[in-house]
Amino acid sequence: MENYGIDVWADDNFFIEDGLAKINHASKPALVDIVRDIRAQDFKGPLLLRFPHLTKKQITKLFTLYNNAIKEYDYKGKFNAVFPLKVNQLPNFLLPLIKSGEEFGYGLEAGSKAELILAMTYNKHGAPITINGFKDKEMIHIAFIAKKMGHNITIIIEGLTELEMMLEVEKETSLPTPNVGIRVRLFNSGDGAWAKSGGIDSKFGLSSTEILEAYELLKANNLLHCLTMIHFHIGSAMTTIKPLKKALKESGHIYAELKNMGAENLSAINIGGGLAVEYSQYHRTTEYHLQEFANDVIFTLKNIAKQKGVEEPNIFTESGRFISANSTVLITPVLELFSAEYEENNLRLKEVNPPLIEELNALYEDINRRTALEYMHDSMDHLESLLKLFDLGYIDLQDRSNAEILAQLIIKKSICLLEVEDYEELKRIDNKIQEKYLLNFSIFQSLPDFWGIDQEFPIMPITHLDKKPTRSASLWDITCDSDGEIEFDANKPLYLHNVDLEKEEYYLAFFNVGAYQDTLGMRHNLFSHPTEVNVVFENNELKLEKIIESQKIIDILEDIDYDTNDIKNILEKNLDKNTYKILEKYLHENSYLKTAWSYND
Repeated sequence: MENYGIDVWADDNFFIEDGLAKINHASKPALVDIVRDIRAQDFKGPLLLRFPHLTKKQITKLFTLYNNAIKEYDYKGKFNAVFPLKVNQLPNFLLPLIKSGEEFGYGLEAGSKAELILAMTYNKHGAPITINGFKDKEMIHIAFIAKKMGHNITIIIEGLTELEMMLEVEKETSLPTPNVGIRVRLFNSGDGAWAKSGGIDSKFGLSSTEILEAYELLKANNLLHCLTMIHFHIGSAMTTIKPLKKALKESGHIYAELKNMGAENLSAINIGGGLAVEYSQYHRTTEYHLQEFANDVIFTLKNIAKQKGVEEPNIFTESGRFISANSTVLITPVLELFSAEYEENNLRLKEVNPPLIEELNALYEDINRRTALEYMHDSMDHLESLLKLFDLGYIDLQDRSNAEILAQLIIKKSICLLEVEDYEELKRIDNKIQEKYLLNFSIFQSLPDFWGIDQEFPIMPITHLDKKPTRSASLWDITCDSDGEIEFDANKPLYLHNVDLEKEEYYLAFFNVGAYQDTLGMRHNLFSHPTEVNVVFENNELKLEKIIESQKIIDILEDIDYDTNDIKNILEKNLDKNTYKILEKYLHENSYLKTAWSYND
């Protein structure tokens, strides 16, 4: 039995019982039962299961952490948070998030015009909106319109040119002026894959000299009262807390200096994101407790405010990954095991076989628990010798086939006879015995961060969890790209089960995929997003809501600007009526593959 590190990454959201992966909420349903319910409605291919209750859990946890710290240190400022829309803008995720955050005044952060329109449309009045990233005059004008709508909106200035454009809009319109924030370019940076988003060489933020110029510009134009926030960001998913402490001290002193210079309405420090998500299923990578993170923020800023004789600032955060990652699970069926041809019924033994084939056959028949490792080593040596003999022309294709099948049969039987403690020995030879699992999904579409930056995601089958996994697994997606593979790594080994797919289904789940994967996913090979569904609980009962089916082929082609009427006309003209009807049906299916058992459903 293998728990796939569930105690490391799951945060008590999922658990294993009776061999099944289950949701630790309400009626505690098994993931496989949800999958079967969806597939019974004729939705095929990979599935994205979204769990809005997990989003609400994370929002509640975030506010609880900081409010605990505020209470402990008798802090006078308030805690606020916004969700950065770049992390996940899709409605099935975002609209439940907004509803869950209402009681906390949880707001939104926009980084583009389209995201700002979303925030203006759906953010609850009173909840903050912040605008980050580079802006043009039009985007700044939209922010003024949002202010007129009654939104509590802050434009974070990334450069002096943006501030000058804001002053122009203020003079050219009669619209109320939004709050102004200044993103500061700190000397200190974070750690991890996204450390370059902070620090002195960051593409964002104002230097010390530019901060002073911005202050003077605001004062000269009688808008100093609009300066309410300074902002910094030192990296996403920080694994250590030390960089945060340095950045807090630096930003805290900048805040206090501006206050003492005369920025009376300056009242907030936005510390960006940074809270880590545990993506590893092998060991913990985060070196701090979440409460420690919040405590350090409160304690550090309180001390600086006291030292400088200024009010303790309100605190804003933008931890989008922390809020969204664990809310979504990708589940995909296994289509094929590539050692399936290595079964005993495929042997074509001759009346007289080469001696090494006879020896392999004898090893297979005589193997037992005591001899398993020895025979497994012998079988691989024999196979290597036989392949050389084939290259030299001394054995034929039938002999080669028999050699490959017998070697694989011996390996499989050996693994079944061995105990878990023998895995260390197996790791030594995993490159010879690993199984290839073909999965009905696209890595490029559904796990782009794995392909792009080697991001880990917890992987686990959702059934068979009361059985020992015996196959070291490489995972292949269905794209025609050699990068569409999660290779076996002996340092982080993934073991899966040896199953007969003609008799049973076998699903793999990828966890913590709710941050960035939806919006970064690409249409490589024109595979679109998987079918997605919100899994909600009402009165302890599970409900499936807002099922959005994976796009049909014809819709994908239209989305990339093909004239689909033209496509249909050309196809129809070149086919007879009955054949075209069959093809037209396929045009209204999605691009993912259908397993053999799907046709029989």
